[in-house]
Amino acid sequence: MTIFLLVLAYLLGSIPFGLIVGKVGYGIDIREHGSGNLGATNTFRTLGKKAGIIVTVADILKGTVATVIPLLVGADMNALFFGIFAVVGHVFPLFAKFRGGKAVATSAGILLGYTPLLFVGILVCFIICLYLSKYVSLSSVITAVLAFAYTFFVDDIPLRIIMGLIAFIVVYRHLANMKRILNKTEPKITWL
Repeated sequence: MTIFLLVLAYLLGSIPFGLIVGKVGYGIDIREHGSGNLGATNTFRTLGKKAGIIVTVADILKGTVATVIPLLVGADMNALFFGIFAVVGHVFPLFAKFRGGKAVATSAGILLGYTPLLFVGILVCFIICLYLSKYVSLSSVITAVLAFAYTFFVDDIPLRIIMGLIAFIVVYRHLANMKRILNKTEPKITWL
């Protein structure tokens, strides 16, 4: 049962909502536009707000569903470990030639399913960072690192392990973005 649920979590994470929304709704493969990424940020930039919101919510829910299902069926492993399999699926999706997103929304979905208050906290943190910096990538990295730092103030070792992995993945996946910020070539968002 545990192995089946881990595989299911990976497959859930592998659903490339950015690709699906782009092809079905707009006739566009977003991997051929913008950053070439399948995540929500490139969807916003390439297809607009409506598509971006749909992909963001869907990517968050991948992590949430992967985390909640084991709780519902009484799996013998901490639910967070199923969530991280969804993140791996999102980053290396079976259904999109292992070329996926940067793990931010799906990772947030894990927290929504496991500890909703922390999800709200990181969402507020992300929005504040985004408002101040106007960089999605920088806001994502700061939020991931702060979420990991938070785990040292609570008695939840599995949460610390998973948030450490997530922070590493998010930072690693955004290294090119950080270089572009330093070179002042990273695009900023506009609030209008």
